[in-house]
Amino acid sequence: MLRSLDIRDVLIIDRLTLDLGPGLNVLTGETGAGKSILLDALGFVLGWRGRAELVRAGAAQGEVTAVFDLPRDHAARGVLAEAGLEAEDDLILRRVNSADGRKTAFVNDRRVSGEVLRNLSDVLVELHGQHDDRGLLNPRGHRALLDAFGVLDTAAARQAWATARHARQALATAEAALVAARAEEDFLRHAVAELDKLNPEPGEEATLDSRRRIMQGAERIRADVARALQMLSEDGAEAALRDSIRWLEGAADKAEGRLDAPLAAIGRALIELSDAQSGVEDCLRSLDINPGELEALEERLFAIRALARKHNVIPDDLGGYAETLRARLSALDSGEAGIGKLQKAMAEAEARFRQEANRLTEARRLAAKRLDRAMAAELAPLKMERAVFATEITPGEPGPEGGDDVTFTVATNPGAPSGPLNRIASGGELSRFLLALKVCLTGDTPGLTMIFDEIDRGVGGATADAVGRRLKALSDTAQVLVVTHSPQVAALGAHHWRVEKRVANGQTLSTVTPLSPDQRVEEIGRMLSGDTISDAARHAAKALLAG
Repeated sequence: MLRSLDIRDVLIIDRLTLDLGPGLNVLTGETGAGKSILLDALGFVLGWRGRAELVRAGAAQGEVTAVFDLPRDHAARGVLAEAGLEAEDDLILRRVNSADGRKTAFVNDRRVSGEVLRNLSDVLVELHGQHDDRGLLNPRGHRALLDAFGVLDTAAARQAWATARHARQALATAEAALVAARAEEDFLRHAVAELDKLNPEPGEEATLDSRRRIMQGAERIRADVARALQMLSEDGAEAALRDSIRWLEGAADKAEGRLDAPLAAIGRALIELSDAQSGVEDCLRSLDINPGELEALEERLFAIRALARKHNVIPDDLGGYAETLRARLSALDSGEAGIGKLQKAMAEAEARFRQEANRLTEARRLAAKRLDRAMAAELAPLKMERAVFATEITPGEPGPEGGDDVTFTVATNPGAPSGPLNRIASGGELSRFLLALKVCLTGDTPGLTMIFDEIDRGVGGATADAVGRRLKALSDTAQVLVVTHSPQVAALGAHHWRVEKRVANGQTLSTVTPLSPDQRVEEIGRMLSGDTISDAARHAAKALLAG
């Protein structure tokens, strides 16, 4: 419930505080007195789109503060939690508009964005008027209004839609993958055959490269190794050492032991020489290169490297890459079976969604009949008993809420063509249609403030009285604020304020005055008779207030 509205330096308001109460609150006054400015100010603090500049001429800034009572179970508490704000029993919204156009918003003295204000306004306040396009006149919201009226549960349809959507996405992804795989099928089969034929092993490229370098260098060193072997053989160093031993042994008897150590050393040298000769012989044998073997080795090495470059992998990863390609081929070969399973799953999910959508359609048709009957009952007292209200349900684009389009239509006279509310009804008729709809659609909405901006325009007499009584009925479950020119409506208010303009020091200012019982008689008398209030007008005003 909106408890108070405090306005500072906004348009033609310098300082104004409006303390509102539960039930039906009415604002009356001459045309142009500033009633719409109050709604502009409230819309500003709630983050609604409105006038670009609200600052009173000569002021540095304009400021509006709105205080709401916040019951424990109010939906605004969830909005506050989502925004990271602490909820209290009082919800204080404050918004400042500086003279340079900057706007700053606060919730319970915490600075917030305009989006947070708008999210809060969605659960705090409803505005209704002849040009209301935020709710009742917008066909895009009619389905939700009908569902709320019929207390219809759309959870099963939403779940079925989500399942069907996921099934469609899975099938589309699999089909796209299959098409892509088919486009590269020839490449995959050729590449796998090529890799299988070569069958490279991890580390093979490095081994082949090392062997190739040895074989290429063999011819250059073989001659030197052969000459060295010749120098070590029986025609070389070995022969010389054996001759040395033979000569020294002949002289050893006469050398008195001095040649024993040299002879032993030469013997050991012969043994080492033999080992060296064996090693050089082995090396020389390994250098006997077959040109055909080198050619075959190089051919395989180059083939491995060429495949690695072709597939942009290192040579040691060719085996793993071949496994990857084989897996893609396997997926291609099994793709048809997988597509079939996904198609079946999608068909089942869509059938389930159609079942839930059809169930919702039937439930909506029943709710529509009840709403049409309720509207007929409401329109009769509003002097529109000849008008026909109909809830049309037509096939629409399937979605989470089923597959129905819902439109509220009216025909103002029997036999006249029906059409959307805002195109068929005149201003006064539209006001009554909107009020009847609101009465039918509104349930128990604790903590909600409903604002009706001159919704009774164009009606009078018994019809205006019927409008007022329906507004009063709405105020039994929600706070209702009405801007009205109808004395019948004003007389039914639980709280009454008069809005008027005055000129002070050359400035035009708007004021709001709470009315006492006697002042209400005068105000309603003025609404009945004009500027000159007659005794008959006062008597009629008292009768309205007593009724």
